[in-house]
Amino acid sequence: MKALYIASTGMSAQERNVEVISNNIANMRTTGFKRQRAEFEDLLYQQITRAGSSTSDQGTMVPAGLEIGSGVRTVSTPRVMSQGSINATERELDVAVRGEGFFMVQLPDGRTAYTRDGSFERSPEGEIVTSSGYAIDPGIAIPGTASSIAIAPNGMVSAYLNNDSVPTDMGQLQLARFVNKSGLESLGDNLFLETAASGPAQVGIPNADGVGNLLQGYLEMSNVNSVTEIADLIAAQRAYEMNARVISGADEMMQSTSQLR
Repeated sequence: MKALYIASTGMSAQERNVEVISNNIANMRTTGFKRQRAEFEDLLYQQITRAGSSTSDQGTMVPAGLEIGSGVRTVSTPRVMSQGSINATERELDVAVRGEGFFMVQLPDGRTAYTRDGSFERSPEGEIVTSSGYAIDPGIAIPGTASSIAIAPNGMVSAYLNNDSVPTDMGQLQLARFVNKSGLESLGDNLFLETAASGPAQVGIPNADGVGNLLQGYLEMSNVNSVTEIADLIAAQRAYEMNARVISGADEMMQSTSQLR
């Protein structure tokens, strides 16, 4: 019975939906995390009677055809790139992006990755790096004699050296934006990679080129809404149960048919 296979596609799709929701919930406290959602599409249809086909020699036609679908499938899991809440941390190397931009990160293999996680640290050489130790791009090094670090909204990094009363410029933070942010490839470690779908990175200066500005001493939190995720989880669970009931119902119908024989 075809209903068995149709319902099985529904169960598979809702299982994938629950996996996406569980990943969102697991990353509720991940800095700069962007939630995903599962999107579905129906499968091919069997045309039993085509709409508009002729029913008589007098030109009458079928007003609405007869077609049976084949089920559903998960087609994509795009990220929702809305701004997360910004929380104060009082750490001088914590930087939040308020706007469209991504920090650029230099990977060990030479590729450039992108992140919204601005929880930076200093390497043993004084270089500003991510929590995973990847250097930001362009690289900025802070001498060990620096007493404090200041990061302006436009991304200019300066430090007070040797108790100087005037700060010294250390470098310029840049941000990248994309035409299609949802097309970025998730790499893990709060990093994304450019793809053909995202379009090329458009690099700019904070507060000037439409990439947003920076807030020192703050971090952007996850944009996951716990109430919404729980509601979506309950809806997915109910949809899964209903598809399971369809399979049970189809099985009972087949059993009744076999008993008639």
